[in-house]
Parts: sequence; C-alpha cells; structure tokens
Amino acid sequence: MSGVRVPHCPPFTCSRTSNKIHIRQRNPGECWGFSFFCVRGNPASEIRPADVLKPIHKTNLARIDAKELPALLKRIEVYQGTHVTRLAMKLMTFTFVRTSELIGARWEEFDIEAARWNIPAERMKMRTPHIVPLATQTIELLETLRTLSGESEWLFPGDRNPKKPMSNNTILKGLERMGYKGRMTGHGFRGLASTILHEQGYAHEHIELQLAHAPRNAVSAAYNHALYLEPRAKMMQDWADILEQTQRGEKVLPFRGSAA
Repeated sequence: MSGVRVPHCPPFTCSRTSNKIHIRQRNPGECWGFSFFCVRGNPASEIRPADVLKPIHKTNLARIDAKELPALLKRIEVYQGTHVTRLAMKLMTFTFVRTSELIGARWEEFDIEAARWNIPAERMKMRTPHIVPLATQTIELLETLRTLSGESEWLFPGDRNPKKPMSNNTILKGLERMGYKGRMTGHGFRGLASTILHEQGYAHEHIELQLAHAPRNAVSAAYNHALYLEPRAKMMQDWADILEQTQRGEKVLPFRGSAA
C-alpha cells in the first residue's frame, strides 16, 4: 500500500481498475490517496519456514559408554592433577549438573544441614531455580573441598585469578589428561546418569527434574524445581552409593550401554 498527498479531492472517493482499488479521503488540513494492489492467491504460500528461520543444530557431546564408567571413576580417584580439579569431577559425577552450574557454584548456595544445593535461577540454563539433594558422600566431598577453597566465595576458584571461578575448560582438560580426549566431556556425566538411572528403574519425571530439563509449560517451571524432593533425594543417595560401590569394585551393575 502506498500513500501520496493529493492537493484537491472530495471528502471520499473510491474507484477500481483491473488490479487496483483507489481510495481518497479528506482529513483536516490535507488529503491523501491510497492504492491497493489486488492479487489472486496467497503471496506467502511459496515462502518456506527454512527461508526465514535459522536451523537449530543439535550437538551430541561426546560421552563414554556406561560400561566404561567403572574405569573412569577409578581414574578420577587417582587423578594426578590438582585436588580441586579432581574434586570438581567427583562433584559432577555425584550431582550431574551442567558444567557452567558446577564451576560457578558459590558456598552460599549450599545448605549442609538441609542437605541441599540451591542454585538460583539466574545461573540456570532455563532461568528457573534448581535444587540438588546432597548425598552423604557429596557432603563429605564438600567438607574436604572447604579445606582447600573455603576462604573463597567460589567452590572452584581459578588458578590464575582466584577472584573468578575456574575455566569451563578445566574439567574437559582433566578428562583429556586421563586419556578421554574426544570420548568424554563434562556434559557426558549427565547422559551417563540418565542412562543408568533409567535402566535401574527410577521414575522418568524424577530424573528429568533432577537434570533440570525444561518442561513444555514454562509457567510451571517456576514451581517444578521443588517437586518430588523426597524421592529425588533418595535417588541421589542411591546414585552416590552406586558410584561409590562401582569405583571400589564392590558392585557391578548390569550396564546395557548408553542408549537412553
């Protein structure tokens, strides 16, 4: 539609040609004329979503098969790097949070008496708060870690600048140092936990909530973080027991691979 100023026109006129409708209407102090082009069919019918929307590329981050978890746990236990990095990898196995959520952890987020890690919404990928129930093994790990970094606001302060958290590549480099380059990432711990917990028969909704995956209804996300806390706490304690027994060679789970 286009508009042009017309110097003299009646209050309202309308005319039509073969493919246009012409309308003129007088407003106080001026007059405008408009032309509408008439077309047959839908001009947008030939536009494909791919022509205007950017494609979403899903990245499959590397992770080992669940059958390789016992060997990984044993290598973490004897990791030759810094104690802080080793404890960071162990905390990730116990909690299976995202790497960014782990390295940005502050001591003030932990309620040891309630055995909970309360991650604020602004630090979460989905921008909703998240609760991580803490197993007894996880609390013991935190007590050890506090002797190393308790004077910092961060659980894992950076080596070069302790006023900032460790680099998000620290865990990845630690895994590479143990021989897992291209085979395992920090994110891979989440996939392993999901696979094994599903295979062990834990409720899908409990696992998904603990992974902090986004529900389809965004409004409910603000409340879902506190759902099923009691069974989730039991699941997290069972998970820590599984990891501990597997690392010690006391229990061999019937791992069926990483298909989940």
